[in-house]
Amino acid sequence: MAFINEHFMLNNETGKHLYHDFAKDMPIYDYHCHLDPKQISDNVVCDNITDLWLSGDHYKWRAMRAQGIEEQYITGDAAPLDKFKKWAETLENSVGNPLYHWSQLELKMYFDIEDLLTSDNAEAIYHRANDYLKQHHTTTQSLITDSNVNLICTTDNPTDDLNYHDAIKAQDGFNTTVLPAFRPDDVFKVGDPAFTDLLQKLENLTHPITTPSDFIEALYKRIQYFHDKGGRLADHGLEEMHFEAYTDQAIQDIFKKALNHADISTYERFQFQSYMLNELSKAYHERGWVMQIHFGAIRNNNTKMFEKVGKDAGFDSIRDQDNLAYHLNATLDMMEQEGHLPKTILYNLNPIYNDIVGSTIANFQTEPGIKSKVQHGAGWWFNDTKRGMLRQMSSLADQGLLMHFVGMLTDSRSFISYSRHDYFRRILSSFIGDLVEKGEIPNDDQLLKRMIENICYNNAYNYFKLI
Repeated sequence: MAFINEHFMLNNETGKHLYHDFAKDMPIYDYHCHLDPKQISDNVVCDNITDLWLSGDHYKWRAMRAQGIEEQYITGDAAPLDKFKKWAETLENSVGNPLYHWSQLELKMYFDIEDLLTSDNAEAIYHRANDYLKQHHTTTQSLITDSNVNLICTTDNPTDDLNYHDAIKAQDGFNTTVLPAFRPDDVFKVGDPAFTDLLQKLENLTHPITTPSDFIEALYKRIQYFHDKGGRLADHGLEEMHFEAYTDQAIQDIFKKALNHADISTYERFQFQSYMLNELSKAYHERGWVMQIHFGAIRNNNTKMFEKVGKDAGFDSIRDQDNLAYHLNATLDMMEQEGHLPKTILYNLNPIYNDIVGSTIANFQTEPGIKSKVQHGAGWWFNDTKRGMLRQMSSLADQGLLMHFVGMLTDSRSFISYSRHDYFRRILSSFIGDLVEKGEIPNDDQLLKRMIENICYNNAYNYFKLI
């Protein structure tokens, strides 16, 4: 039997039933990813597996470095076949790492190849995969369609023009809804060059900015621009969740320092972060948006490699921080007290904080008619593994209502990462099936069908209300 078979990852009979009868064929609602809208709009032809597999994939790059592969074959200019061979050498040594599962799933799902990729068959599989892509005239849009994706939310800078989203919407024959999502990370980088650059770009699009109020007004204009284009989600990538009380005068002083390129203390940065989250949440709440917060990464830790290959190249780690429970609760409470806490999804990169997040969200489920208004987001980045998914779902089940979980997302730049939804659905089905067989969940098909279909698709559909 092939390694990737119909019962892959399904380790109990109930789980097999739940996956095959309820989970497997549900459409995909990819409410957070990093796909390039230009590549979707242009319907780029995909004719080389190396480009699909290795371009921009820092997960694979980390594994290749652990294998001792030279950087030339990772982020360098080596020939596509040579890079693929080096990845094959790495993959056959990655047993135990989820990359082994993901890669074999992708070979099966997108190239109809059941063979296990090894150094010995790498060149043959390379040519088979590329022949398959060409014979099926594979494109970015066909990969999305064939993956049964109903909706995609990309990740977009506040100053993006969103023209590619307009172009996608105007195309006939492509039925997946593609919407922008507002990602204003640079607004929190007060005192850094990225913050100053953002101010200049916003001024060019809106109006002169000399005060915090000018800044907020400019951002609100851009939020409305996204809203007019169909955007209903915002996302924020924060290194740490910190709440610090602030006054209007303190924010004005910090902003003036930023304009004058003066030094800004860590305490002031966290004051400004609290201020920005609070002000942005007002606009999100007013428009019925969902606010997402990803926190807990420490980035670009290898200085030598940062100088050689740049940022986001696979040298990031899980961060820890002091007193997270206080800072997380205080941030949400600030918005709740003022009456503008929007629907919110919290994604923690450090799994030791799962129960802190789970117990925090339970404090703010206070709006009648909204099921789990504040969500514990799916296992993210270092946690979209079997172990990470199970930890997140177990914590959510302990602390809240797993029945209302909005489920999996790709959080990926790869057009073939939709296999991760299948991976998640298999793990979810086995997880629930195991609890049923242990007598911890009733063996009630109607109940189980509702739970599986809700988590796979229906909850996201009803929570975001985008299509």
